[in-house]
Amino acid sequence: MNGRVNVKKFFTILLSAAVISAAMALAACQQSTAAVSSSMGKAPDFTLPDLDGKPFSLSSTAGKVVLIDFWATWCPPCRMGVPELQELYDRYKAKGLVIVGVSLDQGGAADVRPFVKANDVTYPVVIGDQRVANLYGGIRGIPTMFVVDRAGNVVKKLVGYQQKSVLEAAVKELL
Repeated sequence: MNGRVNVKKFFTILLSAAVISAAMALAACQQSTAAVSSSMGKAPDFTLPDLDGKPFSLSSTAGKVVLIDFWATWCPPCRMGVPELQELYDRYKAKGLVIVGVSLDQGGAADVRPFVKANDVTYPVVIGDQRVANLYGGIRGIPTMFVVDRAGNVVKKLVGYQQKSVLEAAVKELL
């Protein structure tokens, strides 16, 4: 009987720790769900490795509407938004929309590649770093997205999980 009580206590403590960890991760991921309008001027250019190690430059998207998504595979709101971003990309890529996922995962491509494959992500995904996060004003919570018009200007910053309708409205008016 004593062994059984200890096992119950162990699993209770383990479950409590898991719930607390999940709550802390969610809080770290999503500081705000508000859409923040912004006119930040020209989008800072960057060159980062894609999941195959090939360089991807933001400048290669010149003349297109770009949605830059700072995210990570461990972030629940980020994971929830990826299928919606993929739907948006599929719907509007022919009209000039490019979505660029900038992963902030510490493990790099090894962490990101399985997630991208499992979720059939076809838009460009690159491995971000602190330098690029700083270029965009410092990323304080994820997901954080920037909408860039065809002239290369950041016209909107969106912090936290955004419904597909909000994202669609933000890019559709620029296409």
